[in-house]
Amino acid sequence: MKLKLAGISLLALTLCAEAFAQNIVKNIDITGLKRVEKETALSYAGINTGKSVSSRELNEALRRLYNTGLFSDISFDTKNDTLLINVVENPVIGVRAFDGNNKIDDKILESEVQSQPRSVFNKAKVQQDVQRILDVYKRAGRYGVKVEPKIIKKSDNRVDLIFEIDEGPEAKIDTINFIGNKSYTGKDLQAEIMSKESRWYRLFSSAESFDREKMNYDQELLRRFYNRHGYADFAVLSAIAELSRDKTSFVLTFTIDEGKRYKINDVKINSAISEINPKQWYKHVTFSKGDWYNSDEIDKTVAALTEELTRKGFVFVEVLPTIHKNRETGKLSITFDIKENAKVFVDRINITGNTRTLDEVIRREFRLAEGSVFNAAKIRESRRNIENLNFFSKVDIESERVAYDKADINIKVEEKSTGYFNIGVGYSTVNGALIRAGITENNFLGKGQQVSLNAGMSQRSNDYSFSFTEPYFLDRRLSAGTDIFYQTEDYQDESNYDMDTMGARIRLGWDYTDNLSQYVRYTLKQDEIKNVSSASKYIQQEEGESIDSVIGQTIVYDKRDNVMKPREGYYLSFGNDISGLGGDDKYLKFDAKAYKFYTLSDHYTFKFFVNGGYIMGYGGEDARLAQRYFLGGNSMRGFDSGGISARDKDTSDALGGNWMVWGGAELAFPLGLDELGIRGRTFVDIGTTGKPDNIEKDDINYSSTPRVAVGFGFEWTSPMGKIDIDFGFPVVKEDYDETEVFRLNFGTSL
Repeated sequence: MKLKLAGISLLALTLCAEAFAQNIVKNIDITGLKRVEKETALSYAGINTGKSVSSRELNEALRRLYNTGLFSDISFDTKNDTLLINVVENPVIGVRAFDGNNKIDDKILESEVQSQPRSVFNKAKVQQDVQRILDVYKRAGRYGVKVEPKIIKKSDNRVDLIFEIDEGPEAKIDTINFIGNKSYTGKDLQAEIMSKESRWYRLFSSAESFDREKMNYDQELLRRFYNRHGYADFAVLSAIAELSRDKTSFVLTFTIDEGKRYKINDVKINSAISEINPKQWYKHVTFSKGDWYNSDEIDKTVAALTEELTRKGFVFVEVLPTIHKNRETGKLSITFDIKENAKVFVDRINITGNTRTLDEVIRREFRLAEGSVFNAAKIRESRRNIENLNFFSKVDIESERVAYDKADINIKVEEKSTGYFNIGVGYSTVNGALIRAGITENNFLGKGQQVSLNAGMSQRSNDYSFSFTEPYFLDRRLSAGTDIFYQTEDYQDESNYDMDTMGARIRLGWDYTDNLSQYVRYTLKQDEIKNVSSASKYIQQEEGESIDSVIGQTIVYDKRDNVMKPREGYYLSFGNDISGLGGDDKYLKFDAKAYKFYTLSDHYTFKFFVNGGYIMGYGGEDARLAQRYFLGGNSMRGFDSGGISARDKDTSDALGGNWMVWGGAELAFPLGLDELGIRGRTFVDIGTTGKPDNIEKDDINYSSTPRVAVGFGFEWTSPMGKIDIDFGFPVVKEDYDETEVFRLNFGTSL
């Protein structure tokens, strides 16, 4: 009696078992073994000699042998008092390869697939590998992929396993819809999430490829955005991704509930520790009554209180914020409870997922070290720091208790592209037709270093620059960098001269707090003024080369809610330079800026600003033309570049001034073109300049009377970068001022 594995039934097992129902199994023999040892196969079967065998035991033996994955066929046979187990071994994989994978590298697929060369071939495992390959492609945005495993039989019971892949088209995000958003436009919200709509200019970006995990993270980013702006009840009600029938595009729909916007009505600090007097700790709260609720400020306050308490010797404490909301009034109160914490220490910090970025780059952003006291607030702060590097598409941090008083912190990151190549062509009323190109890497060699190389050419100017920045100089929170630059400028229209500038700069920067920073720099450059035959005699006197050796510093206090697109907050800076440590020029220079942003009804943003500067020569020297102030163009709309300046009476050349003040107000508003990145604005600019110290009053036209211009314009966040279009109309001016109504410019800031 011989029972084959194929189609084996309970009846067959029963018949085989009946052969030994009354007789004892004295021997067990296995046939068909080539690579597997007999003792190994017997141990898997689990049948012992010297006793009878039931159908259940044979069924279990069959299952165990199958589960090894070593055999493709198994049969039982009986001969007298001997049980025969006949097996056919699965072949061994010789070559395992991928064919057709142009978009996904072999190494990525190899890390996912379990069927390895020199391992036993198993059909079930191969099918699992097919699914893993499909999952890899889905994460890369390719949902039309097809994978077919091909088996090529070889001698000696070997096979080659080839995964034939038809990658299909990439499924990009066609449309992102937001439902329920009243305070912010879809364009505003799309700027906050990782997923982006497919556009031709995102040729090298993965943001337009659909990824389910990325969409899940987008929901968290939306929550953070609204929580930062006062919406403490915000919730994502649903997030749906609909795949088109041809599997080439997705429509994402986020349904949200903004909830009410809250202002802070009251702040309290309570302490369960008798040695801690709550009254002494209010100075560490980073916000005030009357401010809009901001979850980031809550976290900052928790971190500040925890850090200061630790510094004062209260190591095992925890600061827990509690929020009490009044939905009717739109006001909330926040209570910070200081409590004793369990004595838990950080055992190990484990980092995974960073195939390119060095562990050190991530660890230095972490506010806890191995052996330090476990602190949830510092973990939240650390997560923010790592995300702000902008090296990773996702950052997950989890804690794992490994002992009564010890916990591991596990950091899992997903890296994204940190290199950028840009090229653009256009036209500017300042420089005429222009072309710009540049390459930037923000995580050079995985060390977090920033390297950029840029070049620009236009009808009136050429500029080339190279920059390198080390964000952790000498393993400290100290940024250090260098810049090398060369620039040519045509000032024939304004002042009948050309100027070439070449030089280099070294710089250091550090943060006192999250908002307060200081930067110091040393610049060595050479200015050459030339082609002055038709210029003012004062310009001709400066013809030739001069060396400028300058040391300077700038201190910045930045409370803007967003650096690229501010809606709330303010920005203050003060800088000064001293030239004369070698070189030809000797001067002192001071510059200050102040900007205030305020948004009304979440759509209309007011900007109020003032800029001032002053330069003076010393040691018998006067400030040269290249260092003086000129107003007009970008710095005073409605006036031509250098249009507000002391002017030579004979040539009308602009000679600049030793001081300037420029300010104004601007209102930005929606035009219903947010999808295209276009907003409108109206403005009032006020400014004036002083006269050069080394020029006789009788030789120039000059007045310190403030000039005023009003106008309107448009801001376009285009594929080529930011483009400003303004129409300015002077309402207070001097007869000799140079004016212009229309201005088109690329890449303005603040």
